[in-house]
Amino acid sequence: MIALETGQVVAERSYPLTRNSLVRYAGASGDFNPIHYRDDIASSVGLPGVLAHGMLTMGTAVQPVVEWLESSAEPGTRPGWVSDYQVRFTRPVVVDPADGAEITVVAKVGQVDAEAGTARIDLTVTFAGQTVLGKAQVRVTLP
Repeated sequence: MIALETGQVVAERSYPLTRNSLVRYAGASGDFNPIHYRDDIASSVGLPGVLAHGMLTMGTAVQPVVEWLESSAEPGTRPGWVSDYQVRFTRPVVVDPADGAEITVVAKVGQVDAEAGTARIDLTVTFAGQTVLGKAQVRVTLP
């Protein structure tokens, strides 16, 4: 089992999002709400601009944990896995038509249950210096 300590950072990564990312996600998810691709519609409903899909943000935010689990496995053994993942959406991610957006994820050990072989990984997910996912917690089963 991976040796972990509460407070230990296990992964940190930034992810760019572009309008192209939103179009691809819309096609994959079937969520074609125009607030995710049309500035005029987004502003007409009082939004600051086109927003990234919440589930795209959530899915992207867990990726560094998945990569960490995969890279922590001994060769020829089964890696750990995500057994539960929960977040609260606190702020939208506005995706600029030219510059896009970048979300940053810091994954830190919140709790370890060595007997059960599990850990809670707490995510801090930010965009433009502000937290966009609150109480983002990933329960993992360790290899």
